Amino acid sequence: MAKRIQFSRHGGPDVLEFLDYQPAAPGAKEVRVQNQAIGLNFIDTYYRSGLYPPPVLPSGLGTEGAGIVESVGSAVSGFQVGDRVAYATGPLGAYGELHVLPAEKLVKLPDAISFEQAAAVMLKGLTVHYLLRQTFPLQGGETILFHAAAGGVGSFACQWAKALGVKLIGTVSSAEKAARASELGAWATIDSSHEDVAQRVLELTEGRKCPVVYDGVGKDTWETSLNCVAPRGLLVSFGNASGAVSGVNLGILAQKGSLFVTRPTLASYADTPERLQMMADELFDMIESGKLTVEISNRYALKDAAAAQTALSARQTTGSTILLP
Repeated sequence: MAKRIQFSRHGGPDVLEFLDYQPAAPGAKEVRVQNQAIGLNFIDTYYRSGLYPPPVLPSGLGTEGAGIVESVGSAVSGFQVGDRVAYATGPLGAYGELHVLPAEKLVKLPDAISFEQAAAVMLKGLTVHYLLRQTFPLQGGETILFHAAAGGVGSFACQWAKALGVKLIGTVSSAEKAARASELGAWATIDSSHEDVAQRVLELTEGRKCPVVYDGVGKDTWETSLNCVAPRGLLVSFGNASGAVSGVNLGILAQKGSLFVTRPTLASYADTPERLQMMADELFDMIESGKLTVEISNRYALKDAAAAQTALSARQTTGSTILLP
């Protein structure tokens, strides 16, 4: 038997249960991983709350982790028992001592990257990769807006943007988070708790606004984000930390200057094993070169996943939080 977190109904962190379970043997194209560290992400709370419905209930939780291959299916050729691996794109069930998942969802983990680093960076780092390198391929010299710049994804975006020679304006919610975003490489910060974000963007860009705005907050920042995009620019809405964006009026895009909007997901960009490994290799290279530092601000035992999610939802964390089996 092994231990895992599961939930049988939707709700707050209190619906999470720490239970014994019998993990399945891997299917022909699957691998069973003995997790050494597990990533904690906002998307986990979406599945728990029901914003994103899981395939079945009761359900496991979590899509990100790192560990050692414990067993492989009969048709798996790219991995063998004992390999160091990491994953970030599901299926649900990472919040467990063992996790069975398709081999195509795994990447090889270099010896230079620790299990804790991988669990802390895979989902957030690959998200930053597709945002900055694919959704809107930054060339250097652009001035961009990135919401929640001191958060999990934002902390990596600040560093990656600086490495690319991009001026990142980051929104934050406190003076402490502003200082942290600046340390990580943000060119400028805006404290949304008392500053007018759109007005400050106008001032910082000398009236030009930004060619791209990255918004992982959702409902609370949607209109502000639109007001910060330059004519014919792109709003990248990639998360729902404050709730889902709904009731979008396409006419607003015309009024504000023929704007573009996209709602991307990591799964759509890392849609083949080759692309997933390519993205991961670039991410690992950024870490090994020192251009990207993985800050693990909190470590929780797996059994305390509810407390970890409570802290995450209350925005009491900066950087990354991991769970340890």
